[in-house]
Amino acid sequence: MRGPTLKDLAEKLGLSITTVSRALGGYSDVAEATRQRVLQAAEEMGYVPDVTARRLQKGRTDTIGFVIPTFGPRFSDPYFSELLAGIGNEAARQNFDLLVSTRAPDTPEEKQAYRRMVEGRLVDGLLVVRTRVKDPRITYLSNLGFPFVSFGRSDLAVDFTYLDVDGALGMEWVAQHLIALGHERVAYISAPQDLMFCIHRSKGLQATLQRNGLSLRSGHLVVCDLTEGGGFKAMNQLLDLNPRPSAVVACNDLMAMGAMSAAQRRGLAVGHDVAITGFDDIPLAQHAHPPLTTVRQPIYDIGRRICRMLIRMIRGEELPERHVLLEPELVVRESSGIG
Repeated sequence: MRGPTLKDLAEKLGLSITTVSRALGGYSDVAEATRQRVLQAAEEMGYVPDVTARRLQKGRTDTIGFVIPTFGPRFSDPYFSELLAGIGNEAARQNFDLLVSTRAPDTPEEKQAYRRMVEGRLVDGLLVVRTRVKDPRITYLSNLGFPFVSFGRSDLAVDFTYLDVDGALGMEWVAQHLIALGHERVAYISAPQDLMFCIHRSKGLQATLQRNGLSLRSGHLVVCDLTEGGGFKAMNQLLDLNPRPSAVVACNDLMAMGAMSAAQRRGLAVGHDVAITGFDDIPLAQHAHPPLTTVRQPIYDIGRRICRMLIRMIRGEELPERHVLLEPELVVRESSGIG
C-alpha cells in the first residue's frame, strides 16, 4: 500500500502542491505559520518525501559539509561540540542534512576530504572554521566558485562570505582588566600562530599592553596547541620563570583550565597568587574552580548563523550581510581575582 503523496497532503490542507513542496523544503517565501501547518499535517498523515526525486528535481543534495580540523580519531573540545550543535540544529530546521568529517588540519587527508565532498557532489556547500594564514581551503573553494561560509577572516586577497568575532577587541578588554588590577608581569599562552584568530587576539593583547607602557617579557609568550594538556605544560614553563608572571592570558578556555590545574598543583591560589583568563566562554568555564574570567563569543548561535547563511547562498537568496564581525563580551569571574 502506497503512502500519502504530496498531492494528498496539498488537498488535505487546501494548498497548492508548490506551496506544500516549498514549505517542506524550508523556503523563506512560505510563511512560518503555513510551514508549521504543513509539517504537522505531514507528520499526522505519515508523509515521507521521495528524497531522491526531490534532489534530482532541484539539482541539489540538500546537504552541507563540515570538516572539523582536529587531531586524533575523536574530538573532545567543547568549542566544537557547541558549534556543531548549532550547525546541526539549524540544518535540521531548514530540512538540510549535515555531512561531518574530522581531519587533522593542514594534512593530505584534510585536503582529500574537501575534494571528495566537493568533486564527488556529496554536498551543496561547506562551512570552514579556524581559518589559517594563506588558507588553502579558502583558495580551493574560491577558485571553484563553490558555496562556502567561513567562521573566521583571512589574509588572502579573496572576497568570500564570513562571520567572525572581534578577537582583538576581546583581548584588549582582557588586558585592560588585568592592568586595572595592577598586573605588570602578564604572560600569554598563544594558539598556533598560523591561525587567523590567534593573530587578531595576539595583536589586541600586545597593542593594549604597549599603550600602557608594558610588554610581554622574555619567556612570557608560550605557543600551545589549544588543549587542556597543552595549557598545563605551558603554565608549568611559565611558573618556572623568576620572577613568574602575576597574570596569564590564555588564547582559549581549555588552555586556561590546564593552566589553572598547573598552578593549583603547585599550591597556588588562582585569582589570588596568579590571575588566569581564557577566551570563548565554553559551558565548562563558569563551573571551573574557580570560575574562569573569559571572553564570551556565542558559539552555539554562531553555528546556527553560519549554517543559515550558507543555506541561503545555496538557495540563491540574497544575504543581508556577507561580512559579519561580532563584538565579544568580557565575562569577569573569580579566576582573575574578582568574584
